[in-house]
Amino acid sequence: MTLQFTKMNGAGNDFVMLDNRDLKLALTKEQIEKLCDRHRGIGADGLLCVEPATEGGDFKMRYYNADGGEAEMCGNGARCFGRFVNHLHGDTLTKIRFETLAGMISAEFEAGQVRINMSAPHSLKLAQTLPVAGTDLTVHSVNTGVPHAVVFVEDLDNVPVREWGAGLRYHEAFKPKGTNANFAKVLAPGSIAIRTYERGVEDETLACGTGMVACALIHHELTGSPSPVSVLVKGGDTLKVGFEEPNKSDYTNVTLFGPADFVFQGTVQL
Repeated sequence: MTLQFTKMNGAGNDFVMLDNRDLKLALTKEQIEKLCDRHRGIGADGLLCVEPATEGGDFKMRYYNADGGEAEMCGNGARCFGRFVNHLHGDTLTKIRFETLAGMISAEFEAGQVRINMSAPHSLKLAQTLPVAGTDLTVHSVNTGVPHAVVFVEDLDNVPVREWGAGLRYHEAFKPKGTNANFAKVLAPGSIAIRTYERGVEDETLACGTGMVACALIHHELTGSPSPVSVLVKGGDTLKVGFEEPNKSDYTNVTLFGPADFVFQGTVQL
């Protein structure tokens, strides 16, 4: 089978984009994993499919991690998804709403930048002490569409992201599904830098949208820093996380604003 695809990236988080509005594609877990393989395939952190809406949105977003498993949501992927859909419509759209397993998401377009409205965060927990790789870590957690653990550190450059990230990802506290793991440093009030170990990729990635949102909200919880919070990711981009908090720890109108770039288009044999 010859498959047409578009490659995109959001702040360095890269994706294979497929137009499946006619629902003719039914890829297996193994095929998705092969497409995302950086040596034997296109190479990506994940794969996204555009499908027809079924629950009142304009479209449906299907997101698969690089291991071929379907996930609820991906913030950087959602921004790329929105811009890809707009591209399919001749860049004539100003705003769309699309369905995800984490709920309805909206996207607005501003000169190559995309602002998405995230689903409401939940399951916030602060300051759990968890043993990881022989070290007791102070771990905060929140679900921003997918589960995230957040650890604030002083020396972000030398954090053992793979070791601690894998330890948190499979930790007893986050079973059965596991969690993504983020390590963050405060640069200034309202400005943080992060590194993320992504579940499903099973490694550090250059960026993670839902991880940015998780870290920004935890930063606000710990310091009271107002919206928006600037988040610098390993890929070098700085994104903005906005939010409203009408009641303590009850967030609404959570947004993520940043780039969504086209890399190349092509065909691949499956």
